[in-house]
Amino acid sequence: MKLKMALVAMMLALTLSPVTAAAQDTDAKKLAVVHEMMDAWKNSDWRKVGDLFAEDGVLWSMMGEPVHGREAIYKRIAALGEGVEGGVTLDATHMGIIDGLVFMERTDRFIYKGKAGSVPVVGILDVRNGKVQEWREYYDRASLMSAMGVKP
Repeated sequence: MKLKMALVAMMLALTLSPVTAAAQDTDAKKLAVVHEMMDAWKNSDWRKVGDLFAEDGVLWSMMGEPVHGREAIYKRIAALGEGVEGGVTLDATHMGIIDGLVFMERTDRFIYKGKAGSVPVVGILDVRNGKVQEWREYYDRASLMSAMGVKP
């Protein structure tokens, strides 16, 4: 009887004890957030893209200045998305977790103002508490501008 009571007490303690958000950030959950982000880009759901960032999140295309804050990120992405037809497909060729960060090698495919284009990209995402805290992007800006049909 004492053993049963001890087991019940332990089960209650485990069930009722607060679990930190960091402990909930499994690799699978981080990857799920990134896949949700990829779907939002594909569906031109710019609000969802912004909402997947933490309130104080950062989007940083490494050849430019970082964008700070969820609302500023949303505005930046929505402005870029104005000329995109049918969303942006983030075609991941490799994705995995290294030191808690999501690394994604991919080709972004899009139609921008009637011109089909693609650009190779490497993105590194720091996902915490179910939100993107920081997203760093590495790509050749001249290649992107050319693929979009835009002169730098």
